Amino acid sequence: MNVEQFGELIKPLAAAVAGSPLTPQLGEELDRRFPPDGAQFRAVEQACHAAIAAGWMCAQGGAGRRFGRVIEPGPRTAGLSVDVVDLTDIVGPHHRHPNGEVCMVMPVTPTARFDGKGAGWKVYPPGSAHHPTVTDGRALVLYMLPEGKIEFTPSG
Repeated sequence: MNVEQFGELIKPLAAAVAGSPLTPQLGEELDRRFPPDGAQFRAVEQACHAAIAAGWMCAQGGAGRRFGRVIEPGPRTAGLSVDVVDLTDIVGPHHRHPNGEVCMVMPVTPTARFDGKGAGWKVYPPGSAHHPTVTDGRALVLYMLPEGKIEFTPSG
């Protein structure tokens, strides 16, 4: 698995997000189209684990919080950036989503939850903000940002 192959794997997900309003209903639609036990979700999840093991994904940060941008926004991803974080029992830095955020939650520890969500999709609308929080273990979170926009804030 390399970055190019990963980009190809992400294309259907980005296409499903492109042009859709970023609302909780989109999260429900993504849960139907790409369920956690489905082939596409599992393929992305396995690719993330392989890329982390290879050292090119989640290469920044330290214990409990590894992260990194995998793909810059562009035509291949319908203008979405793709980042992946590897979080263990942590409250992350507060940030705002000017254009929204679409998160694919992949628990490593079966009980892990990201902002209260287990395996599946969580969508934040434009202008929303939060402290990304993983409880009850470890989770990988792939997140897509329209135009790659994110604003880290002092607190909130």
